[in-house]
Order: sequence, then C-alpha cells, then structure tokens
Amino acid sequence: MGHPDFGRAIPCRCKAAEIEERRRARLRALSNMSVLEHMTFDSFIPEGIGLPEDRRRNLRDAYETARRYAERPEGWLLFLGGYGCGKTHLAAAIANERLACGDAVLFIAVPDLLDYLRATFSPTSSVAYDERFEVIRQAPLLILDDLGAHASTPWAQEKLYQIFNYRYNTRLPTVITSNQRLEDIEIRVRSRLSDPSLVQIVTILAPDFRRAGVEQSQSELSTLSLHRDQTFETFELRERELSASEYENLKRAVALAKAYAEDPKGWLVFTGTFGCGKTHLAAAIANRQIALGRSAPMFVVVPDLLDHLRATFSPDSLVSYDKRFEEVRNASLLILDDLGTESATPWAREKLFQLLNYRYVAQLPTVITTSDPIDQVEPRLRTRMLDASRCTVFAIEAPAYHGETASRKRGRSRRR
Repeated sequence: MGHPDFGRAIPCRCKAAEIEERRRARLRALSNMSVLEHMTFDSFIPEGIGLPEDRRRNLRDAYETARRYAERPEGWLLFLGGYGCGKTHLAAAIANERLACGDAVLFIAVPDLLDYLRATFSPTSSVAYDERFEVIRQAPLLILDDLGAHASTPWAQEKLYQIFNYRYNTRLPTVITSNQRLEDIEIRVRSRLSDPSLVQIVTILAPDFRRAGVEQSQSELSTLSLHRDQTFETFELRERELSASEYENLKRAVALAKAYAEDPKGWLVFTGTFGCGKTHLAAAIANRQIALGRSAPMFVVVPDLLDHLRATFSPDSLVSYDKRFEEVRNASLLILDDLGTESATPWAREKLFQLLNYRYVAQLPTVITTSDPIDQVEPRLRTRMLDASRCTVFAIEAPAYHGETASRKRGRSRRR
C-alpha cells in the first residue's frame, strides 16, 4: 500500500523483452528510416560546396554539434535554417547513429505525424488513437522534421503542444528541424523551445545544397555590384580642400571603417551630409568582405528595400513577403544606406524597426548610413544606436565632395 505502482499491471520479466521489441517495431514502421539510411555523418559534407569561410565554419559547427548529440542524446536540439541547408540530413544522421547502437528512435516529418494521428479515427484503423499517440509522445528519442510545414489548425496545434509539453516535462531527448523563424512558431511550443536549460538552438546559414554551383553569393536585393569601385584604396581624404579638423575627422572615419571591415561586430553608424563619403566607406567595408573570401554582404538603399518588401504583396510576385524579409533580417552583414530618405509612413517605420530590432537583439553585424543627425533618427531606432555596448556612431564633419580640379590632382601627384 502507498507504492506509486500499487494497483497497476506490471509486465513480468519474461515479457519485457517482447514488449520492448514490439515498441521498436512500431517506431520503425512509423519512422520509415529505410529511405533515409543514406543520410549519415559519413555522407554529409561539413564544409559544403563553394561556401565562403564564415558559412563553412557555421556548417562545420552544426555538424560537430549533431555528432556530439548523437554520441550522447540529452536535452533537445533545434536546427533552424532554409530549405536544403542540411537540417534533415543531420537529424537523420543522428537517428541512424542511434539505430546502429541498438536504440529505439522515431524519426517523422511533422505533417506525416499529424496524418498518422488523424488516420486512427478511421473506422478501418487497426490502431487506436491513444495507442499511437503514446508511442509518439513517449519515444525514447523523437526526431521531428519540418516543424511548421503542417497545416496550422487548432487541432494540429493542440496535438503538437501536448507532445512537446509532455517531452518538456519529462526531459525526453528530442531533435527538431524547422524552416520557420523561432518567433513564428506557435507561442506555447515556442516557450518550450526557448528554454536554454534544455534546448540547444543551431541556426544553419548555408544556402540550398541542391543548388550548389548556382550563383548564390549575392542577393538580388543587394546593389553592391554598383559600388565595386568604392574601396578603401579609392577613397579620397581630400586633405587640400578640408580644414585641419575636418581632415582629421575623415581620417578617423576611415580608420574606424577599416577596423570594422576586418572584424565586423555590432553596429557601425555613419552620419553626415550628403556626399561626405558615408556610402563610399560603407561600400568599402562590403568590398573588403569579398576580398577576404567572406559572404557577400547585403548592401541596399533603404527606400529600395521598402519597395522590394512592398512588391511582394503583388499577385504577380514570385517571392513571399516572409521570405524576402527573412533574407534581409538574417543577412550575415547588412549595410543600409541612406536611412531617413524613405517615405516615413507608419508601415515603413514599423518594418524598419522590426528589422533593426531583430538584428540589435541578435547582435548581427550592421552598417547604417544616414544624413540625419542622430537626435533626429526615429526614437525607437535611436535608442538602439545610442547603446555604446553594441553600436558605434560616428559623425563625419566633411562637407559634400564635388571632385577636385585637375591642377590639385597634379599637385598631389608631385608631392607624392
């Protein structure tokens, strides 16, 4: 009396092995791992194909994290990233590794999982709903592929929440992959996925592996190709036309931009009048990244960016708003030129705040140029820019540059 198992039927030892084998057979039938047996760690290419150094490093880190988890599955592992970046392969490799060790694993795509549960309501189903639900919910290692690819009905949300909540409370090992942003996942599930004490989140930045060999180095939004000649070598310090203080100020701006280009961290904001050199320095930072073999930054003028976002609402658009917004928001290095020249509608202000607030919180490298003094920048953005721990603001004092006379150029050549 008083024992937690009092009154419960307990299988005898002679039946335990038989029961365990039946459970494994059910998991194997649901997993259909035979079609994924080729997805192993040995067949994964951790360096990718034709990736710049930062993305190769990111993919290698994801690979190493998956291998460590496969050796000792504890807690939850969440892979986030675009289509074809390698999430499913790594998740399947974990499953195959554990199966090779004799463990029971359930690997299933979320839409299929929900279909399997719905199928139990059929009069011809040989499996009861409760039995199938418990098999899924209590799987020793559950791997859910493509969270967010399902139809998000109230019933589907409820079933997924029940599964996640049970495994969260019992701390059962779970691997999840998703193309969605974390904040777009249903809030009750997201709250479990956001617990750092249980969940390790790995964001894969690699592009679609299936499109290897197709030019992907620069987004179609980026206009960096128009600024290929704007490098640090071609920047003119204008010492003959500027006052001493303006010249020293411009030298400091160049030094700041060069240092940032070598190790882009946090935000760098250049303010100053039109034509003072802000855009040239921003483009020089971007071109330096390419020269170093890194991912091509996204260089976009703010009014053009907003036009691209608006264009996704057209019935003829081939790109969804979410995909376009995500592309900008998660750029490895984002350079926003001419902030403040856009039409300041409530919608435009809201989109820019969402974009920059995300990059501020995520501490993603960002360069901004604006002709507005910092105290005239939209207040919500200004508070982020004035955080000295994450952002450097530099005011360029030089006036607009209109080019030099030929005699001045010849004079400088003689001095050199």
